[in-house]
Amino acid sequence: MKVILRKIRQSDGFSLLEVLIALTVTSIITLAVFRAYVTQHKNYMTQDDITEIQQNARVVIDELTRHIRMAGNQLPQGLQGITPANTNPDTITLTYRTNNCDSYLSSAMPLPSAELKCGADVSCFHDDQWVYIFEPDSGGGEWFLITHVQTGSKHIQHNTMPLSKCYGADAILLSMNQIKFFVDHTTDPQHPTLMMQLPGQTPQIFADNITDLQFQYKLKNGTIVDQPVLINDVTEVLISVTGRSRNPDYEATIVAEDPNSGYRLRTYTSTVNLRNI
Repeated sequence: MKVILRKIRQSDGFSLLEVLIALTVTSIITLAVFRAYVTQHKNYMTQDDITEIQQNARVVIDELTRHIRMAGNQLPQGLQGITPANTNPDTITLTYRTNNCDSYLSSAMPLPSAELKCGADVSCFHDDQWVYIFEPDSGGGEWFLITHVQTGSKHIQHNTMPLSKCYGADAILLSMNQIKFFVDHTTDPQHPTLMMQLPGQTPQIFADNITDLQFQYKLKNGTIVDQPVLINDVTEVLISVTGRSRNPDYEATIVAEDPNSGYRLRTYTSTVNLRNI
C-alpha cells in the first residue's frame, strides 16, 4: 500500500499555468481558422455577386441586341421601328414584323366596335393576340386585341375594346411585335428591375438588379446623340447596362439618399448596327 501511495505522489499532473497556455494557443488557432473562413466566405460571396451581375447584364444586352437588329423590319410606312425616350434610365420601344401574317378589310366598319370582315385568309391570327390595323393611304393606325378569330367566315372580333374610328375597306391588319424596355425603380426601390412590356399588357420582369439602362444613337454623319430627331438617320445603337449586386457589401459606407449605396455596380456596353431602319 505504501508503495502505491508513493507512486501516486511522484506522478506529475498539469499545472494551472500549463492549462492556461494550452487554452491560449487553442484560442489563437481557432481565431485564425475562423478569420480564414470568414475571408474565404466573403470572397466567395463577392465573386458570386459579380458573376450574377455579369450573367444578368449579358442576358439583357443579348436580348436588346436581338430586338434592336430586327427593329423596323417590314413595317408599314410611317411606323417607327425604334421609339427612344431619354428618361434616365432610358426607355426604348422596338417594333418589327417576324412573319407574313396579314389581311385586309373587305368592307368598311359601320361602327368602331364592329367586327372586322376580312377579304383574305385570317388563319394565321389567333385569339388574345395584339395586332396592328392601319389605313395604307393615310398611314394612321392603332393596336388592338383580337378576342376571337372566325377562320371560316374570315371575321375578326375585338369585343373588349372598340377601335378609335371606323376603318374603311382595304385597311390592313398586320401581325407585329412591339416591345418596350425600361428600368423600374418605383415598385421596389431596393431591388431595381429591367421590365419588358408588350402592347396593352402589364409589364413583366425580364432581369433582376438592373439599376441603369442608357442608349445613344450614332447618326449617318458620325454624330452620337442621346435623342435622335429622325430615326432614319440612325446607323448604330450604343447600349449601356449597369447591373447591381443582389447583396450589399457589409463593409461599404451606406448613404441613405443613394439607393445603390453599399452595392457593387458593374457597367457593360455594346453596339448594334441597324439593318432595317
